Amino acid sequence: MNAVGPKLVIATHNEGKLREIRALMAPFGIECLGAAELDLPEPEETGTSFVANAELKARAAADLAGLPALSDDSGLSVDALNGEPGIHSARWAEDEAGKRDFGHAMQKVEEALQAAGPESGRDAHFTCALSLAWPDGRIESFEGKVFGHLVWPPRGDNGFGYDPVFVPHGHEETFGEMEPAAKHAMSHRAKAFEQLVQWLAT
Repeated sequence: MNAVGPKLVIATHNEGKLREIRALMAPFGIECLGAAELDLPEPEETGTSFVANAELKARAAADLAGLPALSDDSGLSVDALNGEPGIHSARWAEDEAGKRDFGHAMQKVEEALQAAGPESGRDAHFTCALSLAWPDGRIESFEGKVFGHLVWPPRGDNGFGYDPVFVPHGHEETFGEMEPAAKHAMSHRAKAFEQLVQWLAT
């Protein structure tokens, strides 16, 4: 079995992501430490893909903490917007003061879709890249996706980010309306995590 160790740094300052990853890691008895708990800085995301950004963040956290680190880079890609906001999903949420407001981000996506016209459709998907890095430089990455469509106005108070406007294929509820366990069973993060678990078991 590929070893992680008793402690794992979760290289995110996003409380929603931290909650979800802790819930996914709970069955394995691994203590998950958030980057904020360790006063780790947020590195600038200069990669051109989800995997590149996840690896950048995981390597930085592992180097600084001296522990294995798991990083998530994820986002919403909208077909009619040529894949935007994509790796810039968090950036779309930044207001003029630099604070993240996903209500603002969802409004921007909706306005862009309205400008694109109804014939462009509302298909979208979430992508999650997970990277696991060790202080010695080893790194493994995994990627999961979930496909669906966007609705307006936003629905539901569960989840985080763009969850209230995303309905996965085969369902009627948004991720924002689903109970966390239902979302965890099918989400992009769960699919990437499943690959990670399979790798750990080998």
